[in-house]
Amino acid sequence: MSLSDHEKRVLEELERGLYSDDANFVQRVGNGKPASASRVIGGALLALAGISVLVFAAVSHVIFVGVIGFLAMLLGLLIATSGQTAPDNKAQAQDEPAPKPKRPSTGSFFEDRWNNRS
Repeated sequence: MSLSDHEKRVLEELERGLYSDDANFVQRVGNGKPASASRVIGGALLALAGISVLVFAAVSHVIFVGVIGFLAMLLGLLIATSGQTAPDNKAQAQDEPAPKPKRPSTGSFFEDRWNNRS
């Protein structure tokens, strides 16, 4: 089911607001290039090998081998998921309008209200 025009506009407005409010979020999930297929496949294979070593260690009750299997699994997942490149900030800065002034957070609103009570 597709979105209506109004829903698309609201979604785009929410995305623009999120991108303008949180610069760290933009860097983490920005419009970077996706990871290469070989990196994802290699990381997935390493993670699968780590899981199988971990299962073998659990069956044979060898803790040291289990730790190695867990580390291999973790390294494989990191390799598979960290292959994205950060977006070019210069090109993005030219496309976006000037950021809006920051609104006080809800916590600071309540703090100000508490401090200004009669």
